[in-house]
Amino acid sequence: MATENPTRDAVTLVTAAVDALKARKDDVDKLNVFPVPDGDTGTNMSLTMDAVVTELAKLPTEPSHGAVCHAVTHGSLMGARGNSGVILSQILRGLCEVAGSSERLTPAVVAEALERSAVVAFQAVRKPVAGTILTALKDSATAARRAADEGRDVDGVLTAVVSEVFASVRRGPDLLPVLKENGVVDAGGFGLAIMMQGFAEAWEGRSLHAPVEELARPTPELAVGQAEDWDDEEYLYCTEFLLFGDGLDRDAVHASVSAAGGSELVVGDPETLKVHVHTDDPAAVLAYATGLGEVADVHVNNMRRQSARRSRVLAQEAALGPAKPMGFVAVAAGEGLASILGSLGVDEVVSGGQTMNPSTAELLEAARRVNAEHVVILPNNRNIVMAARQVASLTDIPVHVVPTMSVPQGFAAMIAYDPSSDPDRIVAAMTDAAKAVRTGEVAMAVKDARGKAGEIRAGQVIGVADHEVEVVGDDIAEVSGRLLDVIAGDGETLTLLAGADLEPERLEEIAARLAKAHPELEVEAHIGGQPLYPLIMSVE
Repeated sequence: MATENPTRDAVTLVTAAVDALKARKDDVDKLNVFPVPDGDTGTNMSLTMDAVVTELAKLPTEPSHGAVCHAVTHGSLMGARGNSGVILSQILRGLCEVAGSSERLTPAVVAEALERSAVVAFQAVRKPVAGTILTALKDSATAARRAADEGRDVDGVLTAVVSEVFASVRRGPDLLPVLKENGVVDAGGFGLAIMMQGFAEAWEGRSLHAPVEELARPTPELAVGQAEDWDDEEYLYCTEFLLFGDGLDRDAVHASVSAAGGSELVVGDPETLKVHVHTDDPAAVLAYATGLGEVADVHVNNMRRQSARRSRVLAQEAALGPAKPMGFVAVAAGEGLASILGSLGVDEVVSGGQTMNPSTAELLEAARRVNAEHVVILPNNRNIVMAARQVASLTDIPVHVVPTMSVPQGFAAMIAYDPSSDPDRIVAAMTDAAKAVRTGEVAMAVKDARGKAGEIRAGQVIGVADHEVEVVGDDIAEVSGRLLDVIAGDGETLTLLAGADLEPERLEEIAARLAKAHPELEVEAHIGGQPLYPLIMSVE
């Protein structure tokens, strides 16, 4: 099916709606409240749309509009998560029943598609509740029909739809007292409104500019905030799965499932049904389903624990206050090093180093604990750089990696941080500052070996620079002096970091000796407390 805006194909439009939702899913999650208490509405709607995106990715380069609609319908049904995700799949099904069989996207098609969408979605819900996503959908369909009848073009119809869907969401608390009691609007309706706006703005070729706080707060006394929605009188388990069979009777399955719990939804066709129900006995529901056919993609979530976990997270976020523009995670071993990094502005220090590399999961958790719009990770070891870079693909928070190879490089990077600059320039400047630092490490050989400096015996003192053993000797001070000769270059400042096994008095002696040998260097000495390396030195 052709569109009246050739610069925007169907895949682009759908993807824009998905991106808009994903950008605001945390806000939608915060609105979650009865009568849809099964987990996080924004997350479930987003996961449902992720399945749609997966199906779209399988299409050829220039798919027909019918193929796109089939991918949307199939993907949303197979990937529907939670009550909200199942309802969303039916909204999309109704839209695609009309749009997929039309030659062009016209004002009349938009209106008819939304009207059909409302019919299909209402049929899926046994007891529709006013003030929820269904009301927002129905009101948007009414607005589309009115605009089309007035002779508006597609832009005008979509503008009317977006305006009305947000207005309907604002009116929700007047229709559903539990929303007003919790000080929120309906989560599903808000998510739908965000998707509609993303679609409309992509159609018009404009960048997304969702009205954030104004739309999240329909009246002064209502706001996006923590909603305590769990009631111990409710069913405990949110149970959902796909049921495959031959000639499945949707009405019969719905009746059986409804007898086992509440918030039941059964959608699909005689070959494939998506089943969702809140129940205290998931095993009984699954046993019934396996007697009819095959089940797959089974999800059983404890809603009491989900709600408690969400409440803890939201309470922690509230305690943190507004996110700062840039936050920092660094890797280091030793209380002294961690203290110095903290004094330079690092928010989270993950314990680790050459012999105990932290995992991607540990770095990810640290990044999530930082309350910032952007997070910079300083791995401070070449073996940790790859794990740090993997974090960026695992979180919605923009994560940047400054590939520091040592803790002193991490110090230099933090000193170079300019909060007035933009993230890309900040990372570039920090990276340049780190590269200007030459690091040397003094350690004890644990076995016989041979390297650049010649024969090495276990127990000897070795001096390492750029992962090469440059110096071998029997005294820490003597090896430190020779190693400094290697890395000094035309540097101006020498920083010494004493390890856990180097006494402060010994550090002072070495610092004085090195200062005498290199009067051109300004010497700074600190207690790093790092294991394995009695002394780390850096020149810049």
